[in-house]
Amino acid sequence: MTRNEETMTTNNFHVSIVDLPRQVGSMKEFDVTAPAPNDMGTAVIGARPGSPIEAHGTLTSVEDGVLASGSATIDVHGECVRCLGDVDQTQTVSFNELYVFPTAAIKHAEDGDDEARDLFEVGENSLDLEPAIRDALVLRLPFKPLCDDNCEGLCSECGERFADLPDDHVHEVIDPRWASLGTLLNQAQADADGQAGSGQDGGK
Repeated sequence: MTRNEETMTTNNFHVSIVDLPRQVGSMKEFDVTAPAPNDMGTAVIGARPGSPIEAHGTLTSVEDGVLASGSATIDVHGECVRCLGDVDQTQTVSFNELYVFPTAAIKHAEDGDDEARDLFEVGENSLDLEPAIRDALVLRLPFKPLCDDNCEGLCSECGERFADLPDDHVHEVIDPRWASLGTLLNQAQADADGQAGSGQDGGK
């Protein structure tokens, strides 16, 4: 068994396989640091664009390709579904993905494998860890991110975050039926005051 180690900081997640023997069972360790792309995540939460993603693990030669096993540490940013505040977390995800040689991918397609188009392929001299990291992250991200498990959300009256409001924050809620009655009473009082004023004028 041959075991090599690679450490690098790059602008992508490509790991060289030039020095990984094709002999089944041959291994190579890797450590890669690269900036997060803009679209790694879901519509509501994902990797903070440009933040460093650190990945490390092992490449192992197998019959049809290379098995990439490892983990990645990712800073994620999103929006709380209750209060719309920021959600910032550090996620550590694990991946274990098979990258097949192009000839093996073609054979899978010719054999009618419905998942052939989704197979990760080994490049000419390297393999790209980004899709493996992306898939692992998406599966790990919360469907409805929260800034805090006990987040109370927004006040339905003023729209402010309850977390930013005093504990005794309340709004006076008037039943619309009483509001209408109050308007009628105010109008009746105004009419009465007007009549009283007219009477006083007439008595002079």
